[in-house]
Amino acid sequence: MDIEKIHLADIRTEYKKGTLDENDVDKNPFVQFDEWFKEAVTSKIPEVNAMTIATANKSGRPSARTVLLKQFDEKGFVFFTNYESSKAKDIAENPQAALLFFWEPLERQIRIVGRVEKVTAAESFEYFRSRPIDSQLGAWASQQSSVISARSLLEKAFGEMLEKFKNGEIPLPPFWGGLRIIPDEFEFWQGRTNRLHDRISYKNIKGVWSINRLSP
Repeated sequence: MDIEKIHLADIRTEYKKGTLDENDVDKNPFVQFDEWFKEAVTSKIPEVNAMTIATANKSGRPSARTVLLKQFDEKGFVFFTNYESSKAKDIAENPQAALLFFWEPLERQIRIVGRVEKVTAAESFEYFRSRPIDSQLGAWASQQSSVISARSLLEKAFGEMLEKFKNGEIPLPPFWGGLRIIPDEFEFWQGRTNRLHDRISYKNIKGVWSINRLSP
């Protein structure tokens, strides 16, 4: 494909679906997130809980991928993964992460930054047992991020787990569980005309959320 023929410089969208004012947002960024999330759900946005998580290892090499938000409250934002995965290893070395939600139909983004910690085993088990059986088996079968020579090996491992646990409850894998991002910074972005987007920043300063408008 000849990338020059696509004329990337000519691809643009004029944003005009909403506004965002620092005098109208909630003083609590978790409440503001909840309001926007509910609007996104109501708008029937596909994979509304999909979020990009960016991590970096101890040498500072960054990495990003999309995961699914499974829980959020004022304690933080939780997703679940194999603790031997690349992202979990990054977090073990450097327990800081950034999240990004992009809801194109609403012309909105939310960026969240903070430290990361594991959830309790009880929290992980409660979510694990709520998953479909095949997803529970998949967690046991996959050595996430490891190199495999063929998909057939993964399917074989899944079959072995199906046989192993066919007569009882599937236990929580010791290498699988939740990670919670505990925010100290939020940014709410609303697309506007002429690229003069609205950006409202929250920063936690000694337990108090400071709210500021940022230049686009």
